[in-house]
Amino acid sequence: MPPSSTSPDRRRIVLTDDGPALVDGPIDLVTADGTVLHCDRFRVALCLCRRSAIYPLCDTSHRRTHRRESGSTDR
Repeated sequence: MPPSSTSPDRRRIVLTDDGPALVDGPIDLVTADGTVLHCDRFRVALCLCRRSAIYPLCDTSHRRTHRRESGSTDR
């Protein structure tokens, strides 16, 4: 039987426009090198832009750096 939407094992992930992925917590996050980050917050922001100083967690660096518009030219 598949888990129900109220199952405590299910986590909701919200993808934002030009921002982080928001994961309903708490979660245990395993990084590429095997480090486990225990995140006890009710919502965890995961960096998608890779500019965060605390990657893989978001530090809002995406707000300070704007993506180049498609079709724009460098001057």
